[in-house]
Amino acid sequence: MKRIWVGLILFLLLLAATALFTLKAKKIPFRKDSSAKGANCEMVRKAVGMLASGNIVLRMGRGADSYMLSQFNQKNRNYSHCGIVMIENGYPFVYHSIGGEDNPDERLRRDSASFFFSPEHNFAIAVVAYDLAATQVDSLRTVVRRYYDARPLFDLKFDLATDDKLYCAEFVYKALNKAVNDPAYIHTSQMMGYTFAGVDDLYLNKHCKIIWQTKFK
Repeated sequence: MKRIWVGLILFLLLLAATALFTLKAKKIPFRKDSSAKGANCEMVRKAVGMLASGNIVLRMGRGADSYMLSQFNQKNRNYSHCGIVMIENGYPFVYHSIGGEDNPDERLRRDSASFFFSPEHNFAIAVVAYDLAATQVDSLRTVVRRYYDARPLFDLKFDLATDDKLYCAEFVYKALNKAVNDPAYIHTSQMMGYTFAGVDDLYLNKHCKIIWQTKFK
């Protein structure tokens, strides 16, 4: 029953944030002029070029849902979404859990890094490097692939107790913990007596650091 109420609270907060972000969004419009487009494309190329298997990638979307989700971060609210990078056939792909209009079937996704970083839908991106050994990266690849083969739905209840549905930070949190065989490798956050994995928990911990970040023009 507690989880149902938490899900309802999150849904109501999303509705409230939608109205609030309508005003805030005017401050971060997507510029379509050629100079900004060229600069943004160059930033995406730079980010894609530095990616390695096991990296965590972050982004802050331009939509109301992204703004709302970022507000659940307890330490830093710069980013709203995350994914895990794996190099496959020489190119970086991002595995991530997302719902809403961007992903109608709400299944775990595998997207090219350039698509994940798209400046049209995001105004900030970052790359996070973890201190994983090569064997741990291999283990992470196995864990990620197992999750992807299962294609879990997006978890609208934000419930850490289940694996059949996963929200974005939950997927990354669980995959990393399983890869290093340590359930306490990444710590969780608390809000209103509710335990959850925040996006900021994934880049503000002793095992990693942000190696690159930028805001689009």
